[in-house]
Amino acid sequence: METNINPLSALSLFLVEDDDGDAKAVVRAFTRAKIANPIIRAIDGVEALEILRGQNGRDKPSKPHLLLIDINMPRMNGIELIKNIRQDPNLKRLVVFVLTTSKRDEDRVAAYDLNVAGYILKQRAGEDFVQLVQMMDYYWRIVEMP
Repeated sequence: METNINPLSALSLFLVEDDDGDAKAVVRAFTRAKIANPIIRAIDGVEALEILRGQNGRDKPSKPHLLLIDINMPRMNGIELIKNIRQDPNLKRLVVFVLTTSKRDEDRVAAYDLNVAGYILKQRAGEDFVQLVQMMDYYWRIVEMP
């Protein structure tokens, strides 16, 4: 008998966002889309790596399968974070979406050169965050993970 399980239900989500308002908007969008996965948040790349690696007294979460990363952050920006993730044998297979205000071609190219799954402008997401979340849900319904 086939069960109808939401593929996102087994996923850990990790948000790397320094802006509280944007972080709350992402959480609200997941709530509106009735996706109740826990969302772990870091405010910059340094904190994100500490959490992902379980360093400096941080509890290492079960491996997040989906990361939403802002580019413009203090201490370590999103591109630097993604570079670190791709160089780490324990993290390199994580699926990363960039969610940013940066329209710079250099940032977009740098992100895709690091094999991000998508580059999403916050201005476009705006009120359509729910559509973004639904797109991620559809993504997980058809993609097979290692």
